[in-house]
Amino acid sequence: MTRPRDTVFHKTLPLGSDPTLRRRFMVIDEPLPGNMRFGLLLEILDKVAEEAALNYVNQSYPTARVVTAAIDNIVLRHAADVHRDLTFAATINHIGRSSLEIGIRVEQPGEQSHHVASCYFTMVARAGQGEKIASVALPPLTYVDAMERRRAGKALARREEYRHHRAALQEPPSRGEYEMLRSLHQAQDEPGFSGLLCAKLITDAWERTYPEQENVPATIFGGYLIRRAFELSSICSELVAPHRPIIAGVNRINFFHPVRMGDTLHFTSRVVYTSDSFICVEAGIERISRDRTVKALSNSCLFTFANVDGNLTHHPVPTVYPTTYAEDERYLAAHRSLQSLLRHGVLI
Repeated sequence: MTRPRDTVFHKTLPLGSDPTLRRRFMVIDEPLPGNMRFGLLLEILDKVAEEAALNYVNQSYPTARVVTAAIDNIVLRHAADVHRDLTFAATINHIGRSSLEIGIRVEQPGEQSHHVASCYFTMVARAGQGEKIASVALPPLTYVDAMERRRAGKALARREEYRHHRAALQEPPSRGEYEMLRSLHQAQDEPGFSGLLCAKLITDAWERTYPEQENVPATIFGGYLIRRAFELSSICSELVAPHRPIIAGVNRINFFHPVRMGDTLHFTSRVVYTSDSFICVEAGIERISRDRTVKALSNSCLFTFANVDGNLTHHPVPTVYPTTYAEDERYLAAHRSLQSLLRHGVLI
């Protein structure tokens, strides 16, 4: 009988005592609030989730591996201080047939402890090699106390909420949303219009994958992929932010297709929506196989940045203007996603 509390996995980044590690996690080598490379934290989070899941899965299947299927909302509660240790506490909240939800709490302990972020990873357990690889059935957890049952219930609720959210994104605009989009298009017809067009707020990059990035056999580490997507998205957000864009939340990251060694990757980031001090950047990773016979979307991400000054005070950003139907659709989807994220609470 295994309870969720028996699955807890801890990891500490000793930033306070390791100057070499601290320098690696800095955005710039200057005193700056929130001077933390969030992309590297995404890598660590993905690895922590993997370790927590493997510790449980390997009890039943010693040779099985786990892969990341999705990362649910990540809400930044407090700007991390790069001069203080970061701790990660991962717990398995719920187990489906072959999937596991891993909840991770990120904190900075000390006299004034800070809850930096909470996030939830969905991992899938698999065994075998090549064409014989398949998902495996996992033994369920046993929930004893009220907290364990509550966390399991929240895990199921998050799954259902995502289904509803995906269905809602397909809904036509409400009256208020239609008026919002109409006013954005009307503004572009005004004489002297000089607003920021979504079509011009795009960055992209290409790269090839190599054996050093391998994690699960012949497959590239998902944490590396989302780090690269985040870094490009951060650069993209600077096309709009008058001050400094800092990550405020991750709406969801989906893993659709595994990336293989030798694949060519096309990263694309685009500013799709702005509101008050927030900038929503949609990122996609397209993989092209070595023999160029397979081309598929590997990952989709939606990052929300906040435009802040040196004291982390929020400042408004310019409105961005969609022109095409596809841009309208992205604008509306990001608008709805931001409202959902704000209900969870955001950075600072």
